[in-house]
Amino acid sequence: MTDLTPPPSTFEARLRQIGVERYHDRHPFHKMLHGGQCSIDQVRAWVVNRWYYQSRIPMKDAAFLSRVEDPALRRSWRSRIEDHDGTDSQPGGIARWLKLAEAVGLDPDYVAAGRGVLPATRFAVDAYVHYVRERPLLQAVASSLTELFAPKIHAERITGLLEHYNFATPETLAYFRHRLTEAPKDVAFGLSWVIDHARTAEEQDAASAALTFKTEVLWAQLDALYHAYVAPGHIPPGGWQPGEGLL
Repeated sequence: MTDLTPPPSTFEARLRQIGVERYHDRHPFHKMLHGGQCSIDQVRAWVVNRWYYQSRIPMKDAAFLSRVEDPALRRSWRSRIEDHDGTDSQPGGIARWLKLAEAVGLDPDYVAAGRGVLPATRFAVDAYVHYVRERPLLQAVASSLTELFAPKIHAERITGLLEHYNFATPETLAYFRHRLTEAPKDVAFGLSWVIDHARTAEEQDAASAALTFKTEVLWAQLDALYHAYVAPGHIPPGGWQPGEGLL
């Protein structure tokens, strides 16, 4: 029987094309943000809602690790939790995000409490955590591969925010600078693992669908922000209101 499984190079190209077509760097809200067209309240709404995603990433990774029997995979994956939670001697991504919150005038305690998060943001992020907790390991790892495309958006964000917003400094944007080195490290392992373990056409389809799902999680968060704070400007009950949670 002829092996109809596409070769690894074709599979990798397929994964990368998902980013070209679906990654949230194409979303209108990010174009506004990076181009200096967001008001300070729109930036604050983004910081409040993105916090919920950042805070759930180490929880997602811990749920993943609880299912992994291979010690080598656990060793490679657990650094992701430290990257976000930090260590006894080094702050992590969550602490850096709260520095950004403070820089835009938000009370870090308000943000850390998860107040003001849009219902659609909670739904999308929680769906991602459940996905990683429940789906086969191949799909769980593949869903993390949006990190393939993250360095580009982080670099654009650093440049755009520094150019257009007074709150932006190298210190307040430390979260994004650190991700420029953390994300490539993570994705090098994750991409290699997915390519090695997607041995059939069906497994490649499943991994591609997982990455597509993750791009939809990210896109849905920005759709919610845009609808609530840009056009038409309908903030749902419980969503952050301008003037709320400020220092």
